[in-house]
Amino acid sequence: MSIQITYRETLDWMFARLPMYQRVGKHAYKADLSNTIELAKHLGNPQTTFRSVHVAGTNGKGSTSHMLASVMQEAGYKVGLYTSPHLKDYRERIKINGEMISEDFVVDFLKRHKSYFESKALSFFEMTVGLAFQYFSDQKVDIAIIETGLGGRLDSTNIVKPEVSIITNIGLDHTQFLGTTRQAIAKEKAGIIKPYTPVVIGISTTETKEVFETIAGNNKAPLYLAENISTDIETDLKGFYQKENVRTVVQAIAVLNGLGWRINQKNARSGLAKVVENTGLLGRWQCLQSNPKVLVDTAHNFDGLQIVLEQLLEESYEHLHIVLGVVSEKNLDEILPLFPTEATYYFVKPDIPRGMDERNLEKFGKKFKLNGTTFDSVQMGYKAALQAAKNSDLIFVGGSTFTVAEII
Repeated sequence: MSIQITYRETLDWMFARLPMYQRVGKHAYKADLSNTIELAKHLGNPQTTFRSVHVAGTNGKGSTSHMLASVMQEAGYKVGLYTSPHLKDYRERIKINGEMISEDFVVDFLKRHKSYFESKALSFFEMTVGLAFQYFSDQKVDIAIIETGLGGRLDSTNIVKPEVSIITNIGLDHTQFLGTTRQAIAKEKAGIIKPYTPVVIGISTTETKEVFETIAGNNKAPLYLAENISTDIETDLKGFYQKENVRTVVQAIAVLNGLGWRINQKNARSGLAKVVENTGLLGRWQCLQSNPKVLVDTAHNFDGLQIVLEQLLEESYEHLHIVLGVVSEKNLDEILPLFPTEATYYFVKPDIPRGMDERNLEKFGKKFKLNGTTFDSVQMGYKAALQAAKNSDLIFVGGSTFTVAEII
């Protein structure tokens, strides 16, 4: 049996046998860390053998994690990077210096521990976090940048003891788990703040800053606000929203240098200029082609989409085509008013159980004067947009990470 088949079988078992948030939503969310703590103990607590930076936030945590990893690679460190979800390949979630974990390691890890996973009915996230921590430990990384999956306080990653904690921002997303106000969500994200461990806040409001100050104060954790940082460093990630993430990374670098890490200005500039090259990050204001220009972005909540759509309207084009697909729990009354009414829409369903039916999306779209056609798949909608668009037109694909994943 070839390694490819064995690897596919391994993934099929992980994806299909266990419920997970990425595919089926709240059935995969476990409001308890005991499983992760027990798993780590079973593995020999690999997370204690490497240093880390822990990153949470509603938007920007993936970009921020990749940026910081790129900078630390430029500084000569061996850098682990754990992020989610993936776009094309499960192994995107676990990288060292931009290289994905090997298929062999994934297969061997599952073979060794499958009976334990079954006996404890571990979730997809718990298994994946265990895999990442084991890999980073075995490969002896100097530091790992660890992105939370959902929230912070109860996220499976929240057993690390980081050098620095980062919270990029707070918006209204995953409210069925994290709370319906920014203060409630801030409290969940602030669950990654550890005693005496510096915390960097990317963007805050009066209401969320109060939460961060209280929890940081209770933990005697030094608090740094990146919004006070001024920098002229640019990044190869072209979204307007990346400016905020750059400030957050620059502030985090300053804190890390204060702890004895050696990251100079040249490392910061080159690392931020080569994020895609160094880490392989995809789907952030990414241009897939010209004539017609095709842009994709994984923004999927109010705050993220608001910035992306503002940037979209600053592009030059004759006519705008939008291939739109979302997940079923999305609050359409909140996000659809952000979309331009003069565009032609191609309503699609992402190919996951949580994907919203394209006809339902079209019905909601009409309510907000978004007119277009439904398609059974993202690919069909995208092909139709390519056929309809003139060279001077612009096609945007978005609404969900999973929509973008199907055409990248």
